[in-house]
Amino acid sequence: CLRVSRPAIASLFISIGLITLYDVTTYSDSDSVVFPTFVAYALIFCSVLVIIYSWLRPNQQNGFGSGDWWRRLLLVATMLGACLVMPFTGFLPATAIAFAGGLIAARHEGWDTRSALVFATSGVFIMAGFYSLFRFALGVPLP
Repeated sequence: CLRVSRPAIASLFISIGLITLYDVTTYSDSDSVVFPTFVAYALIFCSVLVIIYSWLRPNQQNGFGSGDWWRRLLLVATMLGACLVMPFTGFLPATAIAFAGGLIAARHEGWDTRSALVFATSGVFIMAGFYSLFRFALGVPLP
């Protein structure tokens, strides 16, 4: 069983945040810098909080704990898949892939027709809301 400490993962996220901050310095459009910069700073801040919390209240059981590995792998695979198909399919189809994969990975109860319809309908509204937020309210150019 793989055991990785929370501070180690938080340090990895701090590194990703710093790489993102470095990467946005190469963007030519100043409007495109705002969102990734905010997310990078939020990622770094939250990761520092996790490290501090881990030092103040250490946990004897580090790592991911028990659970289904296929759910974790499915979540990561769908996120990466959504990132890879976004330049070709656009924002909404890639978001649908990420939403469906995350939903399947997170749902521990069984599926029935009613719950599938409720989740699919709510997913359409959530994705349309995020699309509208980014496209119209925030003015973020989407693929």
